[in-house]
Amino acid sequence: MRVSLSSSTRTSSQGSRAAGRSTGGGQARLPSSRERRPALAALAVILILLGAAGSALIALNSGSRSDFVAVSGDLEPGHKLERKDLSRGDLAGATGGLIPWSEADKYIGHYTTTWLYKDQFVTPKNFTSDSNPPVPTGGALVGVSLEAGRAPSDGLNVGDIVSVIRVPTANQEGGASTLVTAAEVTSSAGAITDSKTSANSSLNVTILIPDDKVTLVGAAAASKSLMLAKLSPATKPEVSRNSGGR
Repeated sequence: MRVSLSSSTRTSSQGSRAAGRSTGGGQARLPSSRERRPALAALAVILILLGAAGSALIALNSGSRSDFVAVSGDLEPGHKLERKDLSRGDLAGATGGLIPWSEADKYIGHYTTTWLYKDQFVTPKNFTSDSNPPVPTGGALVGVSLEAGRAPSDGLNVGDIVSVIRVPTANQEGGASTLVTAAEVTSSAGAITDSKTSANSSLNVTILIPDDKVTLVGAAAASKSLMLAKLSPATKPEVSRNSGGR
Protein backbone atom coordinates (compact mmCIF):
# COMPACT_ATOMS: atom_id res chain seq x y z
CA MET A 1 0.00 0.00 0.00
CA ARG A 2 1.33 3.44 -0.96
CA VAL A 3 1.05 6.39 1.49
CA SER A 4 1.65 10.02 0.45
CA LEU A 5 2.78 12.63 3.00
CA SER A 6 3.01 15.63 0.65
CA SER A 7 -0.22 17.24 1.81
CA SER A 8 0.67 17.20 5.47
CA THR A 9 4.21 18.34 4.72
CA ARG A 10 2.98 21.30 2.69
CA THR A 11 0.46 22.19 5.38
CA SER A 12 3.10 22.18 8.08
CA SER A 13 5.50 24.23 5.97
CA GLN A 14 2.86 26.80 5.11
CA GLY A 15 1.87 27.04 8.78
CA SER A 16 5.48 27.70 9.75
CA ARG A 17 5.77 30.43 7.15
CA ALA A 18 2.51 31.99 8.30
CA ALA A 19 3.66 31.90 11.89
CA GLY A 20 6.94 33.49 10.87
CA ARG A 21 5.13 36.24 9.03
CA SER A 22 2.84 36.79 11.98
CA THR A 23 5.75 36.96 14.42
CA GLY A 24 7.89 39.28 12.28
CA GLY A 25 4.99 41.48 11.15
CA GLY A 26 3.89 42.17 14.73
CA GLN A 27 7.09 44.19 15.39
CA ALA A 28 6.56 46.66 12.45
CA ARG A 29 2.82 47.09 12.79
CA LEU A 30 1.56 50.69 12.30
CA PRO A 31 -0.71 52.14 15.00
CA SER A 32 -4.36 51.84 14.23
CA SER A 33 -6.56 54.88 13.61
CA ARG A 34 -8.13 54.37 17.02
CA GLU A 35 -4.70 54.62 18.69
CA ARG A 36 -3.76 57.81 16.75
CA ARG A 37 -6.84 59.79 17.77
CA PRO A 38 -5.71 60.92 21.29
CA ALA A 39 -2.38 62.26 19.95
CA LEU A 40 -4.06 64.19 17.15
CA ALA A 41 -6.59 65.63 19.56
CA ALA A 42 -3.81 66.81 21.91
CA LEU A 43 -1.92 68.46 19.02
CA ALA A 44 -5.09 70.23 17.91
CA VAL A 45 -5.65 71.60 21.41
CA ILE A 46 -2.06 72.89 21.57
CA LEU A 47 -2.39 74.65 18.20
CA ILE A 48 -5.66 76.24 19.26
CA LEU A 49 -4.12 77.53 22.49
CA LEU A 50 -1.09 78.96 20.65
CA GLY A 51 -3.33 80.71 18.14
CA ALA A 52 -5.46 82.20 20.89
CA ALA A 53 -2.39 83.44 22.78
CA GLY A 54 -0.97 85.06 19.64
CA SER A 55 -4.26 86.77 18.86
CA ALA A 56 -4.51 88.07 22.42
CA LEU A 57 -0.97 89.46 22.26
CA ILE A 58 -1.63 91.24 18.97
CA ALA A 59 -4.85 92.70 20.31
CA LEU A 60 -3.12 93.84 23.48
CA ASN A 61 -0.31 95.60 21.60
CA SER A 62 -2.72 97.19 19.15
CA GLY A 63 -4.87 98.50 21.95
CA SER A 64 -1.95 100.23 23.75
CA ARG A 65 -0.60 102.13 20.73
CA SER A 66 -0.83 105.93 20.88
CA ASP A 67 0.00 108.83 18.58
CA PHE A 68 3.06 110.99 19.31
CA VAL A 69 4.80 113.99 17.74
CA ALA A 70 7.63 113.38 15.28
CA VAL A 71 9.39 115.72 12.85
CA SER A 72 8.77 115.54 9.12
CA GLY A 73 12.30 116.53 8.12
CA ASP A 74 15.78 117.41 9.40
CA LEU A 75 15.76 120.52 11.63
CA GLU A 76 18.78 122.46 12.91
CA PRO A 77 19.07 124.03 16.38
CA GLY A 78 17.31 127.40 16.59
CA HIS A 79 14.73 126.53 13.95
CA LYS A 80 11.30 128.10 14.53
CA LEU A 81 8.66 125.37 14.38
CA GLU A 82 5.87 125.50 11.82
CA ARG A 83 2.92 123.14 11.47
CA LYS A 84 4.50 121.50 8.43
CA ASP A 85 7.57 120.53 10.49
CA LEU A 86 5.56 118.10 12.64
CA SER A 87 4.18 114.68 11.77
CA ARG A 88 2.23 111.99 13.60
CA GLY A 89 3.53 108.55 14.48
CA ASP A 90 2.11 105.76 16.61
CA LEU A 91 4.07 103.75 19.18
CA ALA A 92 3.39 101.12 21.80
CA GLY A 93 5.29 100.18 24.94
CA ALA A 94 7.57 102.49 26.92
CA THR A 95 6.91 105.97 25.53
CA GLY A 96 7.42 108.07 28.64
CA GLY A 97 8.59 111.61 27.93
CA LEU A 98 7.41 111.80 24.31
CA ILE A 99 5.03 114.57 23.31
CA PRO A 100 1.48 113.28 22.65
CA TRP A 101 0.05 114.29 19.29
CA SER A 102 -2.81 116.04 21.08
CA GLU A 103 -0.27 118.59 22.40
CA ALA A 104 1.45 119.29 19.09
CA ASP A 105 -0.07 122.76 18.62
CA LYS A 106 1.47 123.94 21.91
CA TYR A 107 4.92 123.86 20.33
CA ILE A 108 4.17 125.74 17.11
CA GLY A 109 6.30 128.89 17.13
CA HIS A 110 8.83 127.47 19.60
CA TYR A 111 12.47 126.87 18.68
CA THR A 112 14.48 123.67 18.42
CA THR A 113 17.30 123.28 20.94
CA THR A 114 19.11 120.38 19.23
CA TRP A 115 19.49 118.78 15.83
CA LEU A 116 16.39 116.76 14.93
CA TYR A 117 16.12 114.24 12.11
CA LYS A 118 13.29 113.08 9.86
CA ASP A 119 10.75 110.79 11.61
CA GLN A 120 12.41 111.31 15.01
CA PHE A 121 10.00 111.32 17.95
CA VAL A 122 10.52 114.33 20.21
CA THR A 123 10.32 115.38 23.87
CA PRO A 124 9.73 118.84 25.42
CA LYS A 125 13.52 119.17 25.90
CA ASN A 126 13.93 119.32 22.11
CA PHE A 127 12.16 122.71 22.06
CA THR A 128 12.31 126.00 23.95
CA SER A 129 9.76 126.46 26.73
CA ASP A 130 8.33 129.56 25.03
CA SER A 131 8.30 131.29 21.65
CA ASN A 132 11.52 133.22 22.35
CA PRO A 133 14.64 132.02 20.52
CA PRO A 134 17.34 130.61 22.84
CA VAL A 135 19.99 132.83 21.26
CA PRO A 136 18.78 135.24 18.58
CA THR A 137 20.83 136.05 15.52
CA GLY A 138 23.60 138.50 16.35
CA GLY A 139 23.41 137.76 20.07
CA ALA A 140 25.38 135.80 22.66
CA LEU A 141 24.71 134.66 26.22
CA VAL A 142 27.41 135.45 28.80
CA GLY A 143 27.52 134.36 32.42
CA VAL A 144 28.59 136.90 35.05
CA SER A 145 29.32 136.41 38.76
CA LEU A 146 28.86 139.59 40.78
CA GLU A 147 29.81 140.50 44.33
CA ALA A 148 28.63 143.29 46.60
CA GLY A 149 28.86 146.73 45.00
CA ARG A 150 28.68 145.35 41.45
CA ALA A 151 24.90 144.85 41.15
CA PRO A 152 21.77 146.18 42.89
CA SER A 153 21.53 144.89 46.45
CA ASP A 154 18.04 143.53 45.89
CA GLY A 155 19.31 141.43 43.00
CA LEU A 156 18.29 141.06 39.36
CA ASN A 157 15.44 139.12 37.81
CA VAL A 158 14.89 137.48 34.44
CA GLY A 159 13.76 140.15 31.96
CA ASP A 160 15.53 143.03 33.70
CA ILE A 161 17.46 145.42 31.46
CA VAL A 162 20.94 146.34 32.63
CA SER A 163 23.86 148.45 31.52
CA VAL A 164 27.13 146.50 31.42
CA ILE A 165 30.00 148.64 32.73
CA ARG A 166 33.69 147.90 33.19
CA VAL A 167 35.11 149.39 36.39
CA PRO A 168 38.81 148.54 36.79
CA THR A 169 40.07 147.53 40.21
CA ALA A 170 42.83 149.47 41.98
CA ASN A 171 45.65 147.56 40.28
CA GLN A 172 44.12 147.71 36.81
CA GLU A 173 44.73 150.39 34.23
CA GLY A 174 42.15 152.57 32.50
CA GLY A 175 38.91 154.17 33.61
CA ALA A 176 35.31 153.07 33.73
CA SER A 177 33.65 152.38 30.38
CA THR A 178 30.28 151.14 29.19
CA LEU A 179 30.62 147.89 27.28
CA VAL A 180 26.92 147.28 26.53
CA THR A 181 24.40 150.08 26.77
CA ALA A 182 21.42 147.80 27.44
CA ALA A 183 21.41 144.05 27.89
CA GLU A 184 18.63 141.66 28.92
CA VAL A 185 18.98 139.34 31.92
CA THR A 186 17.95 135.82 30.86
CA SER A 187 18.65 133.94 34.11
CA SER A 188 19.51 134.82 37.70
CA ALA A 189 20.59 132.77 40.72
CA GLY A 190 22.01 133.58 44.12
CA ALA A 191 22.10 136.98 45.82
CA ILE A 192 24.51 139.77 46.70
CA THR A 193 23.73 139.20 50.39
CA ASP A 194 22.75 135.90 52.00
CA SER A 195 19.22 136.33 53.38
CA LYS A 196 19.86 134.06 56.38
CA THR A 197 23.33 135.14 57.52
CA SER A 198 23.47 138.65 55.95
CA ALA A 199 26.96 137.74 54.78
CA ASN A 200 28.20 138.85 51.38
CA SER A 201 27.56 136.32 48.67
CA SER A 202 27.57 136.16 44.87
CA LEU A 203 24.88 136.88 42.32
CA ASN A 204 25.15 134.80 39.15
CA VAL A 205 23.35 136.08 36.09
CA THR A 206 23.29 135.41 32.37
CA ILE A 207 22.95 138.37 30.06
CA LEU A 208 22.17 138.60 26.35
CA ILE A 209 24.65 140.86 24.56
CA PRO A 210 25.72 141.57 20.96
CA ASP A 211 28.01 138.82 19.71
CA ASP A 212 30.71 141.33 18.72
CA LYS A 213 31.13 142.35 22.37
CA VAL A 214 31.65 138.87 23.81
CA THR A 215 35.42 139.26 24.13
CA LEU A 216 35.25 142.59 26.01
CA VAL A 217 32.49 141.48 28.37
CA GLY A 218 34.00 138.05 28.92
CA ALA A 219 37.43 139.51 29.80
CA ALA A 220 35.89 141.99 32.23
CA ALA A 221 33.80 139.25 33.86
CA ALA A 222 36.84 137.01 34.27
CA SER A 223 38.86 139.81 35.88
CA LYS A 224 36.03 140.70 38.30
CA SER A 225 35.91 144.24 36.93
CA LEU A 226 32.33 144.11 35.67
CA MET A 227 29.28 145.75 37.19
CA LEU A 228 25.61 145.80 36.13
CA ALA A 229 23.33 148.79 36.56
CA LYS A 230 19.59 148.16 36.37
CA LEU A 231 17.72 150.31 33.83
CA SER A 232 14.08 151.18 33.21
CA PRO A 233 11.98 148.27 31.89
CA ALA A 234 11.06 150.51 28.96
CA THR A 235 14.69 150.55 27.79
CA LYS A 236 15.19 148.71 24.53
CA PRO A 237 18.05 146.18 24.73
CA GLU A 238 20.72 146.06 22.05
CA VAL A 239 19.70 142.45 21.39
CA SER A 240 16.20 141.19 22.21
CA ARG A 241 14.95 137.62 22.51
CA ASN A 242 11.46 138.79 21.61
CA SER A 243 12.41 140.43 18.35
CA GLY A 244 14.97 137.79 17.44
CA GLY A 245 17.68 140.33 16.67
CA ARG A 246 19.02 143.83 17.17
